[in-house]
Order: sequence, then structure tokens, then C-alpha cells
Amino acid sequence: MTRRDFPCVANLFLGIGVCLLSFPTAGVLGAGADKVRPNVLMIITDDLRWDCISLNPQSRIVTPNIDRLGREGVYFPHFFCTTSLCSPSRASILTGLYAHAHGVLDNFTEYPEELPTWPKALKAAGYRTAYIGKYHMGEENDDVRGGFDWFVTHRGQGRYFDPEFRFHGGPRRVVLGYYTTVVTDFALEWLGEQSAEQPWALILGHKAPHSFYEPEPKYQHAFDYIHVPYPLSAFMLADKPRWYQDRLDTWHGIYGPIFGYRENWPDRSLQGAEAFARMVRAYWGTILSVDESVGHLVEYLRQRGQMDRTLIIFTSDNGLLLGEHGMVDKRTAHEPSIRIPLVIRYPGLTPPEQPRVVEQMVLTVDLAPSILDICGVDPLPRTHGRSFKKLASGQPDPDWRKSFLYWYNYEKQFPYTPNVRAVRTPQWKYVRYPHGDGGPDRHKAELYNLRDDPLELRNLIDDPWYQSKVVELEVELRRLLEATGAMPDRMPLDEGIQKQLPDPKIR
Repeated sequence: MTRRDFPCVANLFLGIGVCLLSFPTAGVLGAGADKVRPNVLMIITDDLRWDCISLNPQSRIVTPNIDRLGREGVYFPHFFCTTSLCSPSRASILTGLYAHAHGVLDNFTEYPEELPTWPKALKAAGYRTAYIGKYHMGEENDDVRGGFDWFVTHRGQGRYFDPEFRFHGGPRRVVLGYYTTVVTDFALEWLGEQSAEQPWALILGHKAPHSFYEPEPKYQHAFDYIHVPYPLSAFMLADKPRWYQDRLDTWHGIYGPIFGYRENWPDRSLQGAEAFARMVRAYWGTILSVDESVGHLVEYLRQRGQMDRTLIIFTSDNGLLLGEHGMVDKRTAHEPSIRIPLVIRYPGLTPPEQPRVVEQMVLTVDLAPSILDICGVDPLPRTHGRSFKKLASGQPDPDWRKSFLYWYNYEKQFPYTPNVRAVRTPQWKYVRYPHGDGGPDRHKAELYNLRDDPLELRNLIDDPWYQSKVVELEVELRRLLEATGAMPDRMPLDEGIQKQLPDPKIR
């Protein structure tokens, strides 16, 4: 059975056709349900910002199917990645470890097969496991990895139209259609082969909304009516580190090629601004197909009677800068880069008629311990995260974190972002850019009061009034580095912002 077997009724909302499917309204699992291990469906998008699902009031995108998961489950508006880069973050989601511990420091490093993961732990506990879609650890590798019973993936980034896949180590073949639809069909086919008596765990990895942005034809003009200017913060760089301005004309700057939407650059013209707007609209358009995919998967589970015994997790590997501070891409410690959506539906956490919002700061490294805790499986031998099961169930957790570490290392393949070490609290963010030679930092640090300045417009690092706060956060940053085993803090040498384009094979 595939996605095409399900009826899709178009709902006209603000001129956008979206596929709105009915969700179940069943209540909590019955007596003895705590003894039944739930199925697990994890949906991982790529580069999806926290404000691009309409559970967030700032969203310009209508995502009714994702929203309904939150309106029948748990929504985490303060969910963050610990390294804003695809492969390191995906490895953190699997292991509960920071990048410096699991070793996947960039998009070209293979995941260490000997490391424990939550899918391996579920498989050892009797689950049937599968990974379908974008895996993206090891740029050219599409072999079977991760110990999954079924593994369907591709090399590198993949492509939106007529993508090539490899099926559990077999021959590669091109599959006609749109990536999001194709992997949804693969997932439905695999689910249709599973026994109702054996629990299963499926990770579905979308390409969307990763660049280069190509919406389905039906969504190519969905946002043409929206005016998309450069963000205000792109023109407020006077108190920022110098490398912000150095980045403006690069692959990761707003005046650069912006993922193929400009042929000639740097471009500060009005035509260049419209090219930027087209890029953002295309990014948004790919998300509509993801929401439609969620609807089809949920409808399938409902029809099979598995909806209320399935832990459904919708999230992303990292966020994305869409012009903020003059930047595109991710990697930095800014909110659009590190803040991502997390929506969970499972009646074992909260009844569908009693949805919950968790306001505490939750991290990608918390997913592995939380999934195993919810499924009643022993925790991994080592993790930097902790289970949010109590929070998701509405129970107090007074020892929950009050700060977290953000960590990123300079990449020679993408030399547009320095080394980043940052600490974030509910109110404050302190960011350093170490040079990598053990000497003093050569870039200005940053301090933001997120309560008063959520857009991070005013860098307070040079204001004498806040020097005691800087000292306090510097101490906390070092404590977090030590607590996660990152000391001594090894990093590459910062060779500065470069102008050359990355190799076309790795873009």
C-alpha cells in the first residue's frame, strides 16, 4: 500500500492548497497499556526552523497535519540542536551524545558503527527497525549501516525529483517522482509488511527543506503573494564580530549565490533582493509536501488501528538562517540556526484531549534517552541527554537543565563560520569564537538578553553594565564543556572566512 491509495481532500487556506487528513480522536490506551511497548515513528526533516510549522504563531506556513500531532500530544517550542549541521546532529539524535563524543564532526565522517544507538537498543529488545530516506553520514556511502533490519537511502544530499535510492544494500535505481512522496510511499510499504504482534521503529528522513529548494509543482507558487524582504538584522552588524561582514558575499551570505538563485554575485541590487525572496518562498514550498506526508502516515496508522500505540516524533536535524544577520545556511549559534521543531504524539504521555506544551529547554541529545524511557527499554550506557518523559507527562522535574552548550568546529570545506562555543540559558546567550591555537580569541564575543532582544539585534558584550554576566556565563560555558567531556577543547585552526565556492559535489 502506498500514499496514493489514500484519498486527499484539498483545503483552501490563504490561497494554499494543503492536504488535510482526518486524525483519530481515541482516548488514552486501556488498562495494561503501560506493559505494551509502543511502536516508534520518527520523522526527521532537514534544515527546518522552529518557526516554520504553524503551531508557532510566527509561521508563514500552514501545517495542519503536523499541528494536529501537537494538538493531540506534546509541543516543545524550546527545542534545540547541539551542533547545527546535518551529520553531527543526526548522530546526536541517534546516540544522545555531543559531536565531540560521537566523532561525527562534519558531513563527510562515517558514523562509528560500534557506538550504541536507540534503534539498536530497541532492536535488541525485540523491535523490528527501519531507516528510510536521507541518512547523510558519509557523503558517498549508501551501504547498509546502523544495524537496521531494513535500510533505504542514497548517497549525499539526494535530489528532489526522480531521486536515486539503494534498497538494503541492493542495486541502486532511480525512482520517478518527488522525493517527499517517494520516501512516504516506501515508509507505507514497509509499515504494511509489519506484524501487529511485534513492535516496530521506523525513522523517515526527508530531504526537505534542504537546499537546493525545489517544491512540488502544485506548491511552486504557494507563497508568491508574500513579500519577503531581507531581515532587519542583516543591516545591524556594527556591534557584531567582523566575520559577519566578511561572510556577506560568500556561499553562506545574503549577497552570494544563495543556492543557485543568483548567477552573478555579489548582488546588492533590487533584482538580487527578489532572488533572495524567491529562495525563501521555495524553501517554504517544500515544507507543504512534508506536512502532507505526515497526514498520509498518520491516516495509515489510524486505519490500521495503530495510532494510539505509536510514539510519533516530528523534528529536524537543525535550523536555518534565512537572511538573519546577513547569513544563509546554519552552523552558527543564532536562534534560527539552533532552534528546531519538536512535536510528539503518544497517549501514553498525555491523552489526545489534553495536549501539553513543554516550556523547558530540550535538546537533540535528549531524544535517545527519552525514546528508550518511554518504550521501557534500558538506557544507553552513556549519554549527554536526559529523558523528558516526566515533562511530557506533565510531571515536575525540578532538576531539569537551566543552560546548555552549543558546539561547532570550523570546516575547511565550508570556510564561512568560525569555531563556535556558546552557552544558552532561558534568558541569556553568550558566544565565543576560539581561534583554535590555544591563544586568545580573535573574534569579538557576543552576549544577548533573549528576553528583551529575541532577534539578537544588540550585542551587549562591550557594555560595562553586563561584564559580571559575561564572567558568570564564561564560568558556565567552561563547566558545560567539562561536564560533556569536551576538555581539553580540541578544534581546528580558524583559517578565516574564505570567498571560494565549495566543491559542487558536496553542496
